[in-house]
Amino acid sequence: MEATPRLKQKYQDEVIAKLREEFAYKNVMEVPRLQKICLSQGIGAAVADKKMVESAIEEMSNIAGQRAVSTKSKKDISNFKLRKGMPIGARVTLRGDRMYEFLDRLIVSSLARIRDFRGIKENGFDGSGNYTLGITEQIIFPEIDIDKVSRISGMDITFVTTANTDKEAKALLREFGLPFKK
Repeated sequence: MEATPRLKQKYQDEVIAKLREEFAYKNVMEVPRLQKICLSQGIGAAVADKKMVESAIEEMSNIAGQRAVSTKSKKDISNFKLRKGMPIGARVTLRGDRMYEFLDRLIVSSLARIRDFRGIKENGFDGSGNYTLGITEQIIFPEIDIDKVSRISGMDITFVTTANTDKEAKALLREFGLPFKK
């Protein structure tokens, strides 16, 4: 028998009850849930050095616990010396148990390692119940060995929920333990 991730169990035991009470949902299926977490990283300097994308994919795979893929440019931009189809970034999408395990590691160990951390900003919601968080340094993750990092770069983490409004999504993410600024 496999162990259930801690945050998945917390969602089933506590979060559903709290959100049903707060928003007066009649049915359990109305309660918003986390669908997926998308990690993406754009590497602008990858035009000059192809190995940067490979190292970004390797780092992101270590962080997520799942193989990342490269993203390719969609069109030519001559000012940036960019051609269509060139690899310019990396991304990975987490679902299911891996998603909950990543969220747990992000909340417990990674966010605490950010310099001068006072909470995450509340203005990352898109109006449809999704939240995007920008991280400036990938070295906050314990899976990254700081001695092997060639270049410090940031990434975007998007939380995709089934919530209809930003208020519901914020309540869901706050119940999971994301530390929003007061």
